[in-house]
Parts: sequence; structure tokens; C-alpha cells
Amino acid sequence: MKSWILHILVNAAAIIIVGALFASVTIDGFGGALLAAFILSILNAIVRPILVVLTLPITVVTLGLFLFIVNAITLAMTDAFLGSTFEIASFGMTIVAAILISLINLVLNSFIKE
Repeated sequence: MKSWILHILVNAAAIIIVGALFASVTIDGFGGALLAAFILSILNAIVRPILVVLTLPITVVTLGLFLFIVNAITLAMTDAFLGSTFEIASFGMTIVAAILISLINLVLNSFIKE
């Protein structure tokens, strides 16, 4: 439980960093980023595995690159659930944001010792 909360905080920090880097990603403060990180973690636990299985053939053909699109879809779903609290301007920007959030999470999680 403690690890899950810590990963949500790290994900919220990554969302804030991406929001600060791009004007087309808008977040209503740390609370909005925390809520977005929470919903994104729930979608990653429930919806993402289903999407990965359904898109397995195209993922194999693209040598795994389609997983970036799956991550962008879950991020777009988070955007749709939160309305004006968390908004991304276009799907192209959603793909870029998903890649950057993944990279920032990778870096920040490397500093966390479990």
C-alpha cells in the first residue's frame, strides 16, 4: 500500500513536469495532478492489460512500439474522465506526454528504494 501511494506521488510529479514543459498540457495544480495520477494508475491496472492483449498482433508487428499508443490511450481516457482539471490539446501531444511521463517515471522510480 505504501509503495502504491509513493508511485502515485511520483506519477503526479511526472505529470506536473510534463505540464510545465508544454503549454498544451494543462493541470489545475498539485491536486489535479494527484487525481490524474490516481485515475491513471487505476486505468493502468484495469484497462491497459486488456488493451495490450487486444492489440497484441499489431504490437508484435511494430516490435512493441504500439505500446506507446496504448499508454497514450490510457492517458487520453484520464483526460476524458477529469474534464477541465487535466487537459491535453491533441492526441499527438498525448503520445508525446505519455512517452515523457513514462521516461520521467523511470528516472524518478530509480531513486526510490523499496
